[in-house]
Parts: sequence; structure tokens; C-alpha cells
Amino acid sequence: MIIALIGLLIGVLLGLYLPLTYPAAFSLYISVAILAALDSVFGAIRANMENKFNTEIFVSGFFGNALLAGILAYIGDRIGVPLYYAAIFAFGNRLFQNFAIIRRYIIERLRA
Repeated sequence: MIIALIGLLIGVLLGLYLPLTYPAAFSLYISVAILAALDSVFGAIRANMENKFNTEIFVSGFFGNALLAGILAYIGDRIGVPLYYAAIFAFGNRLFQNFAIIRRYIIERLRA
């Protein structure tokens, strides 16, 4: 747990202090990839609370989902069809489901 918190702190500090920018044309791809990555993070939190967390599944899902969502948005952009809506719907739906389960788990733990 402490390693995860240290990694999170390092990631936040790097994000705040490194002057990384990207072209506005990539904003759609990056936003969909971030949504996919957040879905993986919320899924990992849920799995950890259920004592089912597996590092290999988390890492492969984190990068795989982000890459798949970015590729889907890119292909849709190239053919003129907003395929990124599929990624937004799928990952957004799962993100809110995982959040609801996490919330219920926390509430049940506080009541006990």
C-alpha cells in the first residue's frame, strides 16, 4: 500500500512540474485513454477491497484499455465515424459501476 502511495505521489509531482504539452488535435485520444485508465484504477480499487487484486491483470488492463481506446478513437477519426463514443460509453459505465460498488463497500465498513 505504501508503495502505491509513493508511486502516486511521484506521478502527481512529475505531472505538475514537467513541462509536457501536446497538440490540441490529440486531446480526444488522450481524454479517451485517460477515461480507460481511470476505469482500470477504479476496477483495481474494487478488486483490492474484494481481496481479488492481481497486479498482472491491473497492469495489462491499464495499458491495454488505454491503448485500445486511443486506437478506437484514432480509427474512428480516420474514417469519419465517432467510434470514441463506444469507448466513452463502455469505460464510463464501468467506472460508475465500480465507484458505486466501492462506495457501498465503504459505507458497509463504516456501519460495522
